Order: sequence, then structure tokens, then C-alpha cells
Amino acid sequence: MKNALLSGVVIGIFSGLWLFIMYKTGYNLEDSKASPFEYISALIPIIGLLIAIKDYRDNYLNGKMGFLEALVQSFKILIFGGILAVFAAIVFINYVSSGNNFEEFSGRMFGALLVGVISAFGVSLLYATKSEKID
Repeated sequence: MKNALLSGVVIGIFSGLWLFIMYKTGYNLEDSKASPFEYISALIPIIGLLIAIKDYRDNYLNGKMGFLEALVQSFKILIFGGILAVFAAIVFINYVSSGNNFEEFSGRMFGALLVGVISAFGVSLLYATKSEKID
């Protein structure tokens, strides 16, 4: 659980920072269209999960991990990271960009959730070493 908490906090902090960086660099987050620069934010959960799940497999499970073990650990990490990212988004909407359209912004948060779930499946498939059974 320590690995999931620490990795989730790192992913959440970087995701929240990315939101404020985009705002400070002048990208319009109130528009319904996502800018190409915004797609780079998908790398945050992907890279975070790649590092965290490899660390979990190598240091906590002695190099042997099933797909389901990796998937559960990925979801734990994403839950912690998601809580922090949503908190940062709430702070952003309420205090920084109060004119922001909540519906369009919630669509972006749903997109981030989708990226996280797809990343969790991909990373779990990549790092699973027990090929004779699912778990």
C-alpha cells in the first residue's frame, strides 16, 4: 500500500501542476476543444504507472507478478492520484479560473480517467510475468 500511496501522490501532484502550468502558459482551458499541448498530460499517468508497477514487481514481489496483481496495484495508484488531481481541479475551478465551464472541464477529467484505465491495463499486461495463469 505504501508504493501505491507514494506513486499516486506523485501522479496526482504532477497532474495538478500540469493544470496550473497550462493556465499560466496561456492555454485556454475554457474552450471545449483540447489543444495539442494538452495531450502531453496523458504521459503523466503512463510514465508514473510504468515506474511504479515495475518498482512494485521488482522490489515487493521478487520479480514475479500476475496480471491481476498488477491491475489491482495500478488501480490503487490511480485512485490516490485521481483524488489529488480532482482536488487540484476543484481548487483551479473555484479560485483560479472561476469563469470556467464546469461541464467542459468535467469532460476533460473523464478523459483523464479513461487514459488512466487504459494505461492500467497496458502496464499490467507489460509487467505481468506469470504467464501460466491470470493470477
